[in-house]
Amino acid sequence: MKNLIVDFRIHNEEKENLISLGYNLLICPPSNLLYEAICGHPDMLMHIWGHSIMVHKDISNEFIQELDLLNYKVYKSNSTLQSLYPYDICLNALCIGNLFVHSVNYTDSSLLSFFKDKKIINVKQGYTKCSTCIVNNHAVITSDVSIAKALSLEKIDVLLVPPGDILLPGLNYGFIGGATGLLCDNVLAFYGHLDNYLYGKEVLKFLNKHKVEPVFLRNGKLIDRGSIFRI
Repeated sequence: MKNLIVDFRIHNEEKENLISLGYNLLICPPSNLLYEAICGHPDMLMHIWGHSIMVHKDISNEFIQELDLLNYKVYKSNSTLQSLYPYDICLNALCIGNLFVHSVNYTDSSLLSFFKDKKIINVKQGYTKCSTCIVNNHAVITSDVSIAKALSLEKIDVLLVPPGDILLPGLNYGFIGGATGLLCDNVLAFYGHLDNYLYGKEVLKFLNKHKVEPVFLRNGKLIDRGSIFRI
């Protein structure tokens, strides 16, 4: 069974579409240490690489047990999440290929220690994973100029889209990374539909260039629920 970690506020239609594609869903438990808009976003509450997962130190033991049963090595963060930026971003790093990208002054110290063998790139945008949709190990979509510039220098193909036009209830707008997630190496899921996104045609062209198929989990505008994590 293929497993995905998703926000607890996932819409029923989105949930049913993922299940119909053959996925088992693990619901990310919300944290009362974060403000409500992002309290259940997986990309705020954990970081995943290979068969290892770092969760924030106050996550529920029940969720850790679920991960243990799936034979994942689970680590707890050294940092405690706090509601105010930048103390909420400690696990919101981007890992792509041999690159580890984050606002590294605020990366959890324990997490950073696992990536000493990767090239560590410091960027201004602390919501690094939220801001970045991974298309493959050589291509991303982001609305953040600092991330786009840093990754372009590393020969990553970057589609830079303007910020906005993605829903995030409680805030002005959400991020493209938080509205998406790779289901497998060439299938990218969207919370919402690109027909209702101002830059949908550009995104579709970019996905086609990289031979990645979009899957729309429901109609309507894109919504940021935190990245969909495949484990």
